[in-house]
This record gives sequence, C-alpha cells and structure tokens, in this order.
Amino acid sequence: MTGMNASIPRTRSPLMALDQALSALLRELVPLPAVETVATIDADGRVLAEDLVSPLHVPPQDNTSMDGYAVRSADVTAPGVVLPVSQRIAAGHAGMPLLPGTCARIFTGAPMPPGADAVVMQEDTREVGGDIHGVHIDVVPQPGQWVRRAGEDVSLGAVVLARGVRLSPASVGLAAGMGRARVQVVGRPRVALFSTGDELVMPGEVAPEDMVAGAIYNSNRFFLRRLLERLGCEVSDLGIVPDRREATLAALRTAADHHDLILTSGGVSVGEEDHIKPAVQQLGTLDLWQIAMKPGKPFAYGTVRRDAGAGTDAGQPCHFIGLPGNPVSSFVTFLLLVRPFLLRLQGVPLAGCLHAWRPIRMRADFDLPRADKRREFLRVRRNSEGGLDLFPNQTSGVLTSASWADGLVDNPAGTTIARGDLVDYIALSELLT
Repeated sequence: MTGMNASIPRTRSPLMALDQALSALLRELVPLPAVETVATIDADGRVLAEDLVSPLHVPPQDNTSMDGYAVRSADVTAPGVVLPVSQRIAAGHAGMPLLPGTCARIFTGAPMPPGADAVVMQEDTREVGGDIHGVHIDVVPQPGQWVRRAGEDVSLGAVVLARGVRLSPASVGLAAGMGRARVQVVGRPRVALFSTGDELVMPGEVAPEDMVAGAIYNSNRFFLRRLLERLGCEVSDLGIVPDRREATLAALRTAADHHDLILTSGGVSVGEEDHIKPAVQQLGTLDLWQIAMKPGKPFAYGTVRRDAGAGTDAGQPCHFIGLPGNPVSSFVTFLLLVRPFLLRLQGVPLAGCLHAWRPIRMRADFDLPRADKRREFLRVRRNSEGGLDLFPNQTSGVLTSASWADGLVDNPAGTTIARGDLVDYIALSELLT
C-alpha cells in the first residue's frame, strides 16, 4: 500500500466502502512467518501452521455406544430369545470371538467382539437365572444397531484440521484424539498499543472529583487491550503518548523495532494537535481512509520503518493502524477491520477474513425513520419475544451502547427500518471470539 502525500488535499476524497477498505487492508497482507510448537492442551485460539493428518482410525475399531449385550443379529429373529452370556467386555479390553448362539455383556466404548454385529441395550433385556446365566432379549436388533464403526469419526490418512484453522476447544480435543501431544502454530502477533491525547488520564491516577475540565478517562486502552489478547496477540501497552510531535515519533520508533503491528486510537485526523498522521508519514507510509460506515469513519493504515540493526525484523516495516478516538467508533472499527487483519496475519485463509462475520436475519422491534448516508452498525439486543431492541442513543461517544448490546444490525446506507422489518444481525459473541 502506498503512502499518501503529506499535504492536506483541498478537496475531500469520496468515502470508501467498508468492503473495499477490508479488501485493501488484507489483499497484500503476508501472514507472519514465525512458527512455534506448543502443547496441544495450550493451543486453543491458535492458528495451525500445518495440516493435521490422522495416523489412525477414530475410533480405532468398531465399538458399542451403549451398555448392553453384543449379539449376532441372526441369532435373534424374534422377541423373547434367551441367549447365554459367554463373556464380559469392558471399555479398554478386547473380547474373544463371539460363539454362535451366545451374547457378550458389553459396556459403552468397549470394542465389539469378532462375529457380533449389533448391540441390544440393557433396558431391552432381562436377566435369566437357573443353570446358565443368560438374558431374555425383548427386541429384534438390526445389524449395526448401537455400533460405532471404526473410522466413523476420523479415518486413517484424512486431513482432519487444515493449516490456517483457528483452533477451538473442540478441535484441540480432536487433535488429541489423533494422538497429537503437540502441534505447530503460527506465532502470536506482537502488538504495541498506545493512545494519544493530553486529555486522557488513567483510572486510579486521578480521582473523579479531581478531574480537570476537559479531561477524560482512557477507556479505549482497556477494551482494545482485551480484544487484542482475545485474538492471541502479545500486547505491549505503551500507555498514553502526549500530543507532541517528538513524543509521537519516539513512541513509533520504539514500537516498530520489536512489534508486528502498532495500534493507536485517536490522533488520526488533520487537526494541529493530531500528530500521528505526520509522524507515521515521516517514518514510513500512511493511507488515511474515510470509510462510509457509522460509527467509525476515520481509519488509518500504514507502515513504520524499523531501524537497520533492530534484530531479525530489520528491514521489514511494522504495520500501523490508527483507530478513531471516540470509544464506540474505535470498538466497532476494531471488530470489523482490525480483527480480520489480525486473523489474516496469523495465517487464517483470506476468504475467511474477507467474510469474518455472518449476519442472520432477525426481526426489528424498533423504528429507524431517518436513513443515514453511510452504512450503519446499530447497537441492539435480542429480546424475549425473538426480536431486536435498539439502544436509544447511537452516538459514537456512548460506550454504554456497546456494553449493553449483544449484537450489531448491519444497516445499508440510505435504509430506514420499520418495526417488524427483517434486518441483518451480527452477534457480538462471534466478533469477540
């Protein structure tokens, strides 16, 4: 991506569509080359750097899914047949071949004895005493009944988990089921996070009653750090950088030398006290985008050069992303742009990152009579009637709306909403994983 001219254009550039911005952000992005081997039990949330090929069938042999009796179905042609019990098979133990005209007491997970082709669950049997220990079978079993076949879950030689898959607890268990104690994953993105603005103060440093006029607590730093960590990043929190050019340049130089991405909030506009834009341009390249989305119009992407002798990363520029300062704008642009960027950086396939959220159609239980010129992402919450409620204040400075909401309505530009309309709903739970 090419840098922009440092001078401010006299005419305003047209707003960029969100899909176009996401494509531009991802299309030339090269995933991190670093690969590490981690214990499978610690791999949740990491992105595979290898295909996981199964070295065995899972399950390795036919086994029973029920407690009961393994039988030859040909021996039970009508209800009421009594068969002697010839053996007992527990999970983890192999049985002997099943003699014709007999059954085997068997427990869930135990391998089927050779010759048996069905299981009668114990609720459909009655024990019979007397000279022989046997069971009265009350049903006629079908071949294959309550039998889990070898390879039914995973077959020998199958690519079970492909390179680029982000591991979940279930897929970690799947890898373990193939005997993998360790897996190769893409290295964690190293992200430097800082905020800019003389108006920002940290909770705990200044009591609310001592806040000076114009000062605000730095809420963005808190939710951005947690979002980054949820995505598996190693975060260096560089705190608040004063609104001075030299301080901004120094922070960028320090961050670029040891990180893959610098993420900032605030200071990417064109005001006299917004130093991020000219500082990044001085040290690298910058594209300042105006995105046709609400909230979150200002967005910046660029690169910052690393110093010549700065370790193994020397010569490779560090990515830079600047988010808007308003908290809801920063929150939403992170979810819709930074999240897919970081997934792609970790090796998730491009197609999955370009379609990093999947809306579902739900009923709006609210009215939105005024259409906006930009694509809107409305903070909403599901209600007990199966519809969506709208937070009453949708301005970009009201972080309460993001805390209250459980999802976003993706509303196209120029579109009003009437109560009862079907709208595209994106669950925050999907965007926050």
